[in-house]
Amino acid sequence: MAPHTDIVTGGWVSRLPQAVAPFALLARLDRPIGAWLLFLPGLWSILLAGAPAGPTVRLIALFLLAAVLMRGAGCVVNDMWDRDLDRRVARTIGRPLASGAVSLRGAVLFLAALCVPALLILLTLNPLAQALGVASLLLVALYPLAKRVTWWPQLMLGFTFGWGAPMGYAAAGRLDGAAAALYLAAIVWILGYDTIYAHQDREDDALAGVGSTALLWGAQSRPFLAVCYGATVALLALAGGLAGLSWACFAALALPAALLARQVVRLDIDDPGLCLRLFKANREVGLAVALAILLGRL
Repeated sequence: MAPHTDIVTGGWVSRLPQAVAPFALLARLDRPIGAWLLFLPGLWSILLAGAPAGPTVRLIALFLLAAVLMRGAGCVVNDMWDRDLDRRVARTIGRPLASGAVSLRGAVLFLAALCVPALLILLTLNPLAQALGVASLLLVALYPLAKRVTWWPQLMLGFTFGWGAPMGYAAAGRLDGAAAALYLAAIVWILGYDTIYAHQDREDDALAGVGSTALLWGAQSRPFLAVCYGATVALLALAGGLAGLSWACFAALALPAALLARQVVRLDIDDPGLCLRLFKANREVGLAVALAILLGRL
């Protein structure tokens, strides 16, 4: 049986010029789920802030483009740190830096090419959002180190991928308790779904000597996931209450709650293919949360 991997070398990537395709894989453009998951907390916060329709649509468009660019940049940074480790993990051995398809110098130049347009987007935002955007670079840089020094790299990813929550709210004009509750909701949501994702690498990570919440919780991952997802829904409801949303938001949160409960019930930590599918299902969870917030604003 071939080793499990989530790298997609077929499809549209296979039709790219041979010199370009490895960079598309390096930025994970073959797997847009990561950009979605980076974008969604920002979408939640922009909708929760309740700015007028015109600025709201503009911010959503900017955050979507920035999510694609910064997710790509984050993957480059991650793979630069992990290129030696990736060669020892079945799922990641084919990554462009680990396999030698992209040189370290090429990765650095590509990283700059992703960061320049992201910087231009950041400069269109207000000063508070700009400051938060600059601060996020520290999280992006430190995340790849977390697995080397802690069992909780998934929590570090929560801080990093959830950063769109306070940043989107700030871009819409302010920060308050609702933004803080939303950020906490994003953190525990990400902690949950990335624990599912990490079960794909559990055995390889143990051999490589790196930590993860999948290794830490092991067979107890289902109750841990239930706590994470239960806290997510509770904190989303708190954010909605602090933001003054209507009853429609709280009723509509039943949909993402049901989708999250389904993940808990279906989880099989020994089935990497299923873990990947459950992880990807969080795009629909995030969109359902956005719908609930939007309904609460109507």
